[in-house]
Amino acid sequence: MSKKVLIVGGVAGGASAAARLRRLDEEAHIVMFERDPYISFANCGLPYYIGGSIQDRSKLLVQTPEAMHRRFNIDIRTQSEVVSVDPVHKKVRVQSQERGEYEESYDALILSPGAKPVVPEWPGVTSDKIHTLRNIPDTDRIKAKVHEEGTRSAIVIGGGFIGVEMAENLREAGLDVTLIQAGSQILAPFDPEMASVLAKELEDRGVRLLFSDMVQGFEETARRIRVKLASGRMLESEMVLLAIGVKPDTAFLQDSGLAFGPRGHIVVNERMETSLPDVYAVGDAVEVTDLVNGRKTAIPLAGPANKQGRIAADNVCGLGTAYKGSQGTSIIKVFGLTGAATGNNEKTLQELNIPHHVVHVHPSSHASYYPGATPISLKLLFSPKGTILGAQAVGYDGVDKRIDDIATVIRFRGTVTDLSGLELSYAPPYSSAKDPVNMAAYAAENVLHGMSEVILPADLDQHDANKIMLVDVRTEIEFANGHIEGAVNIPVDELRSRLDELDASREIWVYCQVGLRGYTASRILKQKGYQVKNLSGGYKTYQMSRYTAKPMDIQPPEQTHTGFNEPAKPAAPAEHPASVSNSSAPHAVIPAADMTVDACGLACPGPLLQVKQNMDQLEDGQILKVTASDPGFYEDIKSWARMSRNGLLQLNKRQDGIIEAYLNKGNTGMTSSPVPSEAQAVSNDRTTMVVFSGDLDKAIASFIIANGAAASGKKVTMFFTFWGLNIIRKHEKVPVAKGLVGKMFGAMMPRGSRRLSMSKMNMLGMGPQMIRSLMKSKNVPSLEELIQTAIDQGVEIIACQMSMDLMGIDRAELIEGIGYGGVGAYLGKADQTGHNLFI
Repeated sequence: MSKKVLIVGGVAGGASAAARLRRLDEEAHIVMFERDPYISFANCGLPYYIGGSIQDRSKLLVQTPEAMHRRFNIDIRTQSEVVSVDPVHKKVRVQSQERGEYEESYDALILSPGAKPVVPEWPGVTSDKIHTLRNIPDTDRIKAKVHEEGTRSAIVIGGGFIGVEMAENLREAGLDVTLIQAGSQILAPFDPEMASVLAKELEDRGVRLLFSDMVQGFEETARRIRVKLASGRMLESEMVLLAIGVKPDTAFLQDSGLAFGPRGHIVVNERMETSLPDVYAVGDAVEVTDLVNGRKTAIPLAGPANKQGRIAADNVCGLGTAYKGSQGTSIIKVFGLTGAATGNNEKTLQELNIPHHVVHVHPSSHASYYPGATPISLKLLFSPKGTILGAQAVGYDGVDKRIDDIATVIRFRGTVTDLSGLELSYAPPYSSAKDPVNMAAYAAENVLHGMSEVILPADLDQHDANKIMLVDVRTEIEFANGHIEGAVNIPVDELRSRLDELDASREIWVYCQVGLRGYTASRILKQKGYQVKNLSGGYKTYQMSRYTAKPMDIQPPEQTHTGFNEPAKPAAPAEHPASVSNSSAPHAVIPAADMTVDACGLACPGPLLQVKQNMDQLEDGQILKVTASDPGFYEDIKSWARMSRNGLLQLNKRQDGIIEAYLNKGNTGMTSSPVPSEAQAVSNDRTTMVVFSGDLDKAIASFIIANGAAASGKKVTMFFTFWGLNIIRKHEKVPVAKGLVGKMFGAMMPRGSRRLSMSKMNMLGMGPQMIRSLMKSKNVPSLEELIQTAIDQGVEIIACQMSMDLMGIDRAELIEGIGYGGVGAYLGKADQTGHNLFI
């Protein structure tokens, strides 16, 4: 007598189980139930159909009920929902659109119900302007809304894989997009410094990012919907996409006697057997073992679901196949960039108190001398014994195969020595003789063998300058273009002859651009008797770790497609996602270049050195075009042009990550420049001031001067540092995590302009009240009004990031509409001004 097997749910797990069952048992009676019309579709491809990368909707349908029945002789019942399971009598209850309610018996049952989007019970969440994405009908509704007349914007809530993919594809579809993330980063499988590269790519392509803010509810208007946030902000758009996570769709099983994990996932063993006899479960609804740390977890990915479906079918047929666990290998496209991860990230290892080491490397995707090479940022995590625990990579090309290489080594419990010994295919268009994964392994071996002691960017936050000397071993031009505060510059090639400049009583921390020269410097110094450590991944990793999203413009809804409900000046139009330019006229015609430089494949400082060498050969007024693949070149060339007094005519980042810059030597002979050059001569039309004091009277004076200068047509920059930061703090308390020092400063310092004291005659707080009363009687605007007027007039307000770090002030605590920078940002402005005040 043939065996009767019921499968609940299709898509990855259920459809794979059904096909495998038929291949193993031609006589089995296989019935598949699917509550939707579609049994097997490419759910990972749904965002790309919405965005237009996939044009043909039918290509999303991996297998139709008719085709699967013909091929595998499976009894497929669509629009049939299993509503309960009776394990005692081995039956399921079905509600069918065609047959009504009925029961079906089984010999074996495979559950593949999947997961459904999390939808909190927020006020207004049932609006038809709010969408989730799980299946084909959801996709059709969202695509119809995107192309509906009047739909110009979208708000995506949630920065996981679906949220980021939808933000990208809604932007590709031509919408103005804002992504809201309750946490401080997108894409949880990545550590913050790696996720920051992907976040910056979103911003560069025109997606607005809002971190660390929670949705409170929704409110409909005639054609739009407002999103209320915990910060008090309110965003408005034509549509909202909820993507804050998924949960197992197992409500119909709650009375079945199945064992569930703490988060509602079905408990299974390595044969995919549940706690009930002859009942198996696969896919997003099951709890699995984390291959790296051995803990129970859930991995809602298509790859594991397919494998689990096959294994469940094997065990229904008695083959005894085992599922050994998941390592969560995943990958995502973010416009031109790719991010991929496998194993455990650093956050997980820290939470579980698992001892580990970390190295960062930034090699090229293939031989740097072959055209098209671009950098890969690769992070490797490994145990003190060398076992690989996880890896993450971000880049424009070759990311997928590097993470797949490491994922394979992890699957076999391999070590960094196994990784360094991998013999991988090599030819200049595809790789280097030392592949990036080999290079990461070499760096890890150096740590394990004691050849190198490394520090990470987080270590710099607590370093004591009295005990540690920070040395930048890059070239002078790199150091001038940006460096870590407090570092001294001794290029590695000069290190042996300048040892007398080092303080042997202190530990030496060295860094370069990507870590390699730092390692060389550390080996020199260690063998000279110094206590030395190298910053893993160098200045590039440090910059990645310091990323923060751009402050969002505060705009009224009628002035922007996706804006705030607070008044301010209109935002500049978003740039087209296919190209990023800092040009105010992106389509301006640039004269033919007098010289062209291809610096692709060169790591910093290579591109800048090429620019310098070739600019020296040009005459004033001639134009140099340079292309580079180093992502840091985008910011580096701006600083270099400013410092060298050359004009930056146009700067573009192509979809493939290649950066193109046009420079005009001396900026002479040009009546105008598409990119306003910050390298122009000192101008009396600019005013800068450093606001160091937090006294009320000095703050009032500062903003009176700033407003007066702005009103007379001057470009004004105000740089707030140390106690001056209190002037631009928000009045309300902002809940942010702080260390002990930050909490102490927060408790002692005044919160916002309303609580400032007088420099003289404070009189236990009476002085500020008196001066404010006097200002009101004389019709002088209050300090708060002066601040808002300055912002409205376009006064540039910059908060000193270094002072914020020292005093434990978070960006969320400062008022909206300001910028952030270091002393370099201030000096760059002061360098162009005829008036510079210190208050």
